[in-house]
Amino acid sequence: MRVLLILNPGSATFKFEFFALADNGEATPRYRGLVDGVGRDSARLLIERISDNSVAEDRQIQPASHPDALAAVFAFAREHGYTLAAVTHRIVHGGPFFQRAVRIDADVIAKLETLTPLAPLHQPVGLAAIAAVSQADPDITQIACFDTAFHTTQDPLGARFAIAQRWHDAGVRRYSFHGLSYAAIAHRLPGVVGPELAEGRVAVLHLGSGSSACILHRRQSVANSTGMSAVEGLMMGTRPGNLDPEVVLWWMENAGMDIAAVRRELYKASGLLGVSGISADMRELLASSEPAAALAVELYCYRAAREIGALAVQAGGLDALVFTAGTGQRSAPVREKILARLAWLGFDLDPEANAANAARITRDGSRLSAWVIATDEEGQMAREAAALLAEG
Repeated sequence: MRVLLILNPGSATFKFEFFALADNGEATPRYRGLVDGVGRDSARLLIERISDNSVAEDRQIQPASHPDALAAVFAFAREHGYTLAAVTHRIVHGGPFFQRAVRIDADVIAKLETLTPLAPLHQPVGLAAIAAVSQADPDITQIACFDTAFHTTQDPLGARFAIAQRWHDAGVRRYSFHGLSYAAIAHRLPGVVGPELAEGRVAVLHLGSGSSACILHRRQSVANSTGMSAVEGLMMGTRPGNLDPEVVLWWMENAGMDIAAVRRELYKASGLLGVSGISADMRELLASSEPAAALAVELYCYRAAREIGALAVQAGGLDALVFTAGTGQRSAPVREKILARLAWLGFDLDPEANAANAARITRDGSRLSAWVIATDEEGQMAREAAALLAEG
């Protein structure tokens, strides 16, 4: 059986999923897995059957480098009689180069390397995964899918910062992120909200450890909260979102922080964790009785609602709102707090539906509707990879 292996890597973990590839190009999910502890003395390999969520494999890998972990995943494929049609990677930043999925070659890798300064924490991880696959099997086809590609439909005006032209020409501009998640929602919209509403102006809140907001119109990206990096926009688990740049200068001039320290503050010590001083996990904060935890939650929801209002201006209005990703799909209190701040737009929350994580969480008579839709970045990557392979 020909399969696609979808990789979604992190610095010490990577998620993966096997999709069976039919002759007509349809990709069907079969197994999902996680390698946790990559780069340590040992790592845990956990693989589940998607059909019934049962465990297919759960063992330790020693040693646990990226190539070792991938070798274990490749061995699982061979044991199940799978032939890898391609390995597909999630790449955070495609910059100005890539508007769609591409086959990876030396030229693609060289361009991706030039984008590392724009995504210093994420891009090296993606490049390392590509190198690890090449080391494990130099002849296998590799495909890159980009978080930025979905947003290339936006008005170029929205990509501009108010800075000198030479900086824009050098790549200092807004690119927007979480595009694979938004593309997955765009794919699912007609089947959930109906074909007519799906073509309207739909705001999507991708709420997780990384968070952003996007407005879709005719299921294309019109505006997004993130910018040159995934730090801009909404408050996140450990990232501040929108921040006056003078704050960075103040840190450097008055706190003696160098670039590395500033980067740690922006990526690892702000957001929910920074405000609460307790945790970056929304579940822990909602369960806490500490005032700082409540403050972090309220600020998170306030910032999300504020961003929806700003993006609606760029879209020329709003017809519906979708919550997705870990917090968006599972946290009824967060959805309630955000919609309470957006009630003036016409959202009338149905508390029972919201508590049940129902597909529609507003009442029938609500002027604007709000929905909960599970994202599927791996499924989106499989569709993009299968389409690319079908082109020959």
